[in-house]
Amino acid sequence: MIWQIVAYAALGLLAAFAAARLFPTRLPATALLLVTGPVGGLTGGLVSYTVFGGAHAAASLAAAFATAAAGLSILATPPKRGRHAARA
Repeated sequence: MIWQIVAYAALGLLAAFAAARLFPTRLPATALLLVTGPVGGLTGGLVSYTVFGGAHAAASLAAAFATAAAGLSILATPPKRGRHAARA
């Protein structure tokens, strides 16, 4: 069980790191992302572990990653459009 908890947090951290690298202008400070990702991963992983049981580790890992990604997507802001958008 302890290794699964570490894996849930690692998947959340991986999702946060990937989101910070892929969408740097649409997401807030990196410190907030690096906290939100593992918390989302732990939450999704432990809830799915409770629902599915210990025999379905792959489903728990997938749910941990999906929950971390959903939590990170809440932090995203829409891109600016119109007259006041930054010119690239």
